Amino acid sequence: MLKQNLQIKLGQKLAPQQIQLMKLIQLHTLEFQEELERELEENPALEVVKEDSGDEDDFSSLDSDYESEGSESIDTDFDVDEYLYDDEPSYKTASSNFSADDEDFDNESLLTEGQSLYDYLMEQIHLSSIDDEDLKIAEYIIGNLDNDGYLRREIKAIVDDLAFSQGIYTTQEKVKEILENYVQKLDPAGVGARDLQECLLLQIEKKVSRDKAVILAGNILRHQFDALINKHYGKIINKYDIEEEDLKEALEVISKLSPKVGGNFDTQTITINQEIIPDFVIQIKDGQVIPLLNSRNAPTLRVSEEYKEILSTYSHDKNSAEHKQAALFIKQKLDAAKWYIDAINQRQNTLMQTISAIVKLQKEYFLTGDEKNIKPMILKDVADITGFDISTISRVVKSKYADTPSGIILLKNLFSDSLTNDDGEEVSTKEIKNHLQEVISQEDKRKPLTDDALVDVLKEKGYNIARRTIAKYREQLNIPVARLRKEL
Repeated sequence: MLKQNLQIKLGQKLAPQQIQLMKLIQLHTLEFQEELERELEENPALEVVKEDSGDEDDFSSLDSDYESEGSESIDTDFDVDEYLYDDEPSYKTASSNFSADDEDFDNESLLTEGQSLYDYLMEQIHLSSIDDEDLKIAEYIIGNLDNDGYLRREIKAIVDDLAFSQGIYTTQEKVKEILENYVQKLDPAGVGARDLQECLLLQIEKKVSRDKAVILAGNILRHQFDALINKHYGKIINKYDIEEEDLKEALEVISKLSPKVGGNFDTQTITINQEIIPDFVIQIKDGQVIPLLNSRNAPTLRVSEEYKEILSTYSHDKNSAEHKQAALFIKQKLDAAKWYIDAINQRQNTLMQTISAIVKLQKEYFLTGDEKNIKPMILKDVADITGFDISTISRVVKSKYADTPSGIILLKNLFSDSLTNDDGEEVSTKEIKNHLQEVISQEDKRKPLTDDALVDVLKEKGYNIARRTIAKYREQLNIPVARLRKEL
């Protein structure tokens, strides 16, 4: 049975301009330039004002022209005069909040062309003396190597693929034979390995030498690999009845082997190298920290003069159906241009307010350049100063860089939680990590400090931290456990 109900719902919907602004805010300078160029191509009603141009006309300057000519509203879906003569501000952006040294960052993308590992191996295999059918299998094996030169797939899977996709019926023994006798004999040494141990062994086996250190290195890789990766040096010394100095020489040989033999080759035929372009510039003048916005983030935009003329022509012809359709198209483009310019303005203001708040909170760090002076700061701290939402601050700092007197930094790295030291002062977790890294770098590598020992060392420095916290910070710094930091 059908029933009718009356419901009242409260909802929130973002306007198109708000959505556009959120997308623009999270773009860094290079992405913003690409987005701006794309918008300029898609919307002919939008144009960039040259810096040397003295033309200060904007969209609102049409008022006097139409008033003097007595333009009338045209019978269409919108009132042209009302659209022309709104009370909105001048739709163009301009700002003095940018660095005078922005030309220093005007680096073009560099295109570099190089040979891929796949092409290099294919050239070699075609020069080897190998049967046609075996060549096809070898080519298929090479095509299955990853960028590091490893064969990560099972031999059985390759046999199945050769049968179903290539129409080549073979055996696992045959594929393994071609892998070991042809593919793994190619340059660079270690290519075609199925794991790290095999990769290092392939390299050491190509070192035709009677040197005792090379021979010992090969035996260690072949028979004591687990002891090696776990740094059980005492076990290796007892196994081969050698001196510690002999083991040092063998480890020196192993350390010169490459775990990723394909790393020196391009993963693609053409790669693009882009230098980091800072979104902000931090200057120090008379003890004051001055944040500036890269001028690439503050273009001067306006509505196209050509579109003004088109709209002016249309306003004098209210009977043409073609002009009516054209006017609707013009209105869409003008709306889009006005929305976009306003979004650029808001983006610029948001960026400046955010960086100003960060500078206020981290003034001591910017003055000294010492990471130990980084104060605890979370997104909410910046949001409280600026009045923006935390999600907005997150979008601003994401992938944004600042050029400071001490170097280019990622804004995200300035944010950290806080802990209280023995003096009752709040300190940044980044400061504690710096102390932790410093202590580990200065430890005796023959007897590296355990996490429990690190707790005691940091406690002496006034940081009362639990062992599990030390372990967490150590992992975040990519520092292995004490056993794996041991050296001879």
